[in-house]
Order: sequence, then C-alpha cells, then structure tokens
Amino acid sequence: MATLNSVGKNLAKNLIPPVVVLIAFLVIWEMLCSRPGAGLPPPSRVVTEAWDIIAHPFYDNGGTDKGLFWHIAASIQRVALGFALATVAGILTGTLIGQSEWAMRGLDPIFQVLRTIPPLAWLPLSLAAFRDGQPSAIFVIFITSIWPIIINTAVGIRNIPQDYRNVAAVLRLNPLEFFAKIMLPSAAPYIFTGLRIGVGLSWLAIVAAEMLIGGVGIGFFIWDAWNSSHISEIIVALVYVGVIGFILDRFVAFVGTLVTRGTATA
Repeated sequence: MATLNSVGKNLAKNLIPPVVVLIAFLVIWEMLCSRPGAGLPPPSRVVTEAWDIIAHPFYDNGGTDKGLFWHIAASIQRVALGFALATVAGILTGTLIGQSEWAMRGLDPIFQVLRTIPPLAWLPLSLAAFRDGQPSAIFVIFITSIWPIIINTAVGIRNIPQDYRNVAAVLRLNPLEFFAKIMLPSAAPYIFTGLRIGVGLSWLAIVAAEMLIGGVGIGFFIWDAWNSSHISEIIVALVYVGVIGFILDRFVAFVGTLVTRGTATA
C-alpha cells in the first residue's frame, strides 16, 4: 500500500504542474483570440474547423490527399534513414578526431565552418546533386544532424581515462577490440548526448525541407494548409510535430539509459 501511495504521489507530482500550465495556456489563448479582429483562431474554433483531420488521420485518397498519420509516417521514415546514416558516420568520424591529434587539427576547423551553415542552405545543392526530392531531404537531415554527433563523440573519446588506455595496452587489445570494449562504452554518455541533439535537429530540418520539396510529409501538409488558408489545420499539425519531436527525444534518451546503464542524462 505504501508503494502504491508513493507511486501515486510521484505521478501526481509529475502530471499536475504541466496539466495546470496547459489549462492556463488554453484559457489565455481562448480569451485573447476570441476578440474581434484576432489573427489566430481560439482553441475551440481550432477543434471545430480541424475536426476532420483530427478524427480521421488514416484516410488515403491517393496522391498527397492523405491523413496526418501518413504525412507523419513519411517524415519519420526520412528522418530515420538520414539520422541512421548520420549516426554511423558521426560516431566513426568523431572517434577518428578524438583519437588522432592530426585528424583533429585537420578536420575540426572545416567541420566548425560547415556546421554553421543553415540546413535549408544545403537543399538547393542537394537537389542539384540528386535531382530528386527524396534523397535531397535525406541528405539535409544527414548534414544537419551529423555535427553534434561528431563533436560529442570526439569529446567523449578525448576524455577516456588514461587508466583505461593503460589496461588496453597491458591486455594488448587490437584496434577493433579497443574501439568496441574501451572507446564506445567510455564515450557512450557523450555519444548519446550528441544523438539527442542530432535527432531534434533532424526533425526540425525535415519539416522545413518538406515545405520546399513537396510530396507527402508533415512539412508539406503545413505548407499546403497555409496556401489554402487553413490556419486551424496548421495549428493541429504543429501540435503533432511537437509531440513527435518529444517522443523521438525521449526514445533516444531511453536507449541511451539502457546502453550506458543510467550514466547518460535522461
């Protein structure tokens, strides 16, 4: 019974504050946007006007006329592929930079310049290279999310305790064994910090890129709703974007906690 009471108290402690803040936000929004001449619809009108897309997210009439589920699914697929490529390339490159002083001096200045380029600035170049919207969007995700992965992995590798390196030398571990048994476990908290930042940037980048490349995707849905003056649908889509972004971050944090046995910040 005591355990149940403790769980109930913790649940209430975590749920009540955000629920109260959300209700207060909705009330203030309703009051401000219900006045004549307000530019945005109040929550009550958003639900009324966008009820069809809320209640029927799975419809598919062909082409781009699809429910929100299919647009979100298409965006997540692009993010999954681009982020997976960035994860592999970022960890390997970060390991090289963290392990090799020469590589750090040669590559770090270049990466510091490239990472400051806005994601959408890469889109025209990728469209010219790939001549297709799908690989172009995936490239934008890749080039946007790879930098925090590289930087955090390199920092993690450079912070491996010297004692670990000494043990590896005593055991005469080959480079592959040293990478798998020493480097990755030691740098894992740093790596997953970079992965969390990277997945957030990936989600931001794909929504923006899809507004320009068209096709099925949540970014295209938002831009199409804007062109059709469906402001309520845009607001609903933004709620979905925020929720999915939160879920992606929590998922990477959860995997990081499992892999690092709780040493990665959740």
